[in-house]
Amino acid sequence: MTEHKPLPIAVLASGRGSNLEALMHACNTGQLPLEFRLVASDHAEAAALRRAESAAIPTVALDPSGYRTRRDFDLDLFARVAASGAELVVLAGFMRILDAEAIAPWTGRMINVHPSLLPRYRGLHTHRRALEAGDHEHGASVHFVSAELDGGPVIAQAHIDVRADDTETTLAARLLPFEHRLLPAVVKLIAEERLGLHDAVVTLDTIPLEQPLRLVDQALQRA
Repeated sequence: MTEHKPLPIAVLASGRGSNLEALMHACNTGQLPLEFRLVASDHAEAAALRRAESAAIPTVALDPSGYRTRRDFDLDLFARVAASGAELVVLAGFMRILDAEAIAPWTGRMINVHPSLLPRYRGLHTHRRALEAGDHEHGASVHFVSAELDGGPVIAQAHIDVRADDTETTLAARLLPFEHRLLPAVVKLIAEERLGLHDAVVTLDTIPLEQPLRLVDQALQRA
């Protein structure tokens, strides 16, 4: 097996940081060759920051209210990300719409995990919306980030059935473990330099993906 140099990453999170924890666990158990350069948040009390601090990962919390515009906040945030030396940015529950100019240098180097089968249910309350629509299938997606909300090219998805007795809470709880497998699986392909974005097309081993990869057990497979 080819050994890969640890990939320097920064993680942006607004809340509890469970997907951050999944990445940390995969790294600590030798499944992912990562080097965590920074964990940043727009909430000083975010549990994600406490998780990072407990692992001696550098952190920063920026208060959006201290900036004149959203653009000013984003430019400062991504200047700090760049200064950290990160080569990949992972949005793991970062609940902000990002400025196009601020993220332009990160095209193809920033991914987001979103709790729906994109392009369905961009934005918030995805579990509720899936139930209200009567969907029989739900899931999570990892996509490259663009200026469009949850609109960048989709890399991979995890699918689960919607049960007749599901509530918004139970559906979210059942999906979360799949997110925790999906995100590290995608990051692993990036760290191994197998996954990329070329002219807005996702490629795996230089071959364009016609459909998002699908999570089967712990591995990603072509659809």
